[in-house]
Amino acid sequence: MSPSPLIALIAGEDSGDQLGAELVAALRRRYPDARFVGIGGARMQREGFESWYDIRELSVMGFAEVIRHLPRLLRLRKALLQRLLRARPDVVVGIDAPDFNLGVERRLKEAGVRTVHYVSPSVWAWREKRAEKIGHSADRVLCLFPMEPPIYARHGIDARFVGHPLADHFALVSDRPGARDALRLPHDAPVLAVLPGSRPSEIERLGAVFIDAAQRVAAALPGLRVVVPAANAQVHARLKAMLPQGEQAPLLLDGHAHEAMLAADVVLLASGTATLEAMLAKRPMVVGYRVSPWSYRIARALDMLKTDVYALPNILARACGMGEEMLVPELMQDDCTATNLAEATLALFADSERRGKVVAAFEQLHRTLRGTDEGGAGERAAAAVAELLEVRRVA
Repeated sequence: MSPSPLIALIAGEDSGDQLGAELVAALRRRYPDARFVGIGGARMQREGFESWYDIRELSVMGFAEVIRHLPRLLRLRKALLQRLLRARPDVVVGIDAPDFNLGVERRLKEAGVRTVHYVSPSVWAWREKRAEKIGHSADRVLCLFPMEPPIYARHGIDARFVGHPLADHFALVSDRPGARDALRLPHDAPVLAVLPGSRPSEIERLGAVFIDAAQRVAAALPGLRVVVPAANAQVHARLKAMLPQGEQAPLLLDGHAHEAMLAADVVLLASGTATLEAMLAKRPMVVGYRVSPWSYRIARALDMLKTDVYALPNILARACGMGEEMLVPELMQDDCTATNLAEATLALFADSERRGKVVAAFEQLHRTLRGTDEGGAGERAAAAVAELLEVRRVA
């Protein structure tokens, strides 16, 4: 390897662009003359990354959308592979986007190029044997959660826990008064943040149920302020059409999900990454979710689900040896009704001792996700990539 390594990264969406930017910055500190190429967004490019293709080319979600764009995605993958094989980078890092990246990584690994996959797919929930297949693609897997490397170890795959970048972005002690000031909410009123999803399809499926639940809570809890942050313009428009109007109408926000969580006493939200964000904000929560009945039956029939818990705080608590008791209530599929969500939310508002225990557990989990050594997730990820670069240098 030359003193100026060529490092390729492939990021497929906004979250990958953020991870990639932090990784490029950390690697640049180790290798000031390195060249970074591949697919990345504006954040990565601000760090001096050379993007060969527009990151939006990969930003497709959902089965139907992927099928519609499949011919274009296959052409893009072929062109990217050819370019990478010609360039022969010292290491290639695929950032998340496993459906696209793992195939690229496998072809490159077979050709003798060092490969890293950054962000493990959820092997703890879906088909653990997939970990073995990931090992055919990646020389090393960088994991965001501490329970993931032991799963890979069972299949003889090199996986490293680097910490979750969101854990670096939230303070260990949250600032509720500051968040309430930012959103112009009173300091002495009970506040409920409601997040029924970040995609229009989730709002169509969950929005009315969550809003109905919030209205039931408001009817039982005088003075309650309800805050509803919308992830984007499409979600905002759908929520606006669903929300009640009037003097005590919920406060609908453009974005500001973190501020809404920090300002709240309790958060009612859909299962997903938002549950991790609420945990890092140290806010007790009630989690609900439902998919189409057919999707749920198919997943069960094929034995695809390998977990009986779904919310990340509960999964992390079990993985970290904090017991089998659920930290946060989960109301999934048929249990995800307005009545059940409202009852669980009111129970949290009524039990300050329980809320205190949950917050203490969240603080412990936050420290775990930050890792024990110096530096953030980006620095630890860079160190793991640099190890492979140095091995190649010696070889």
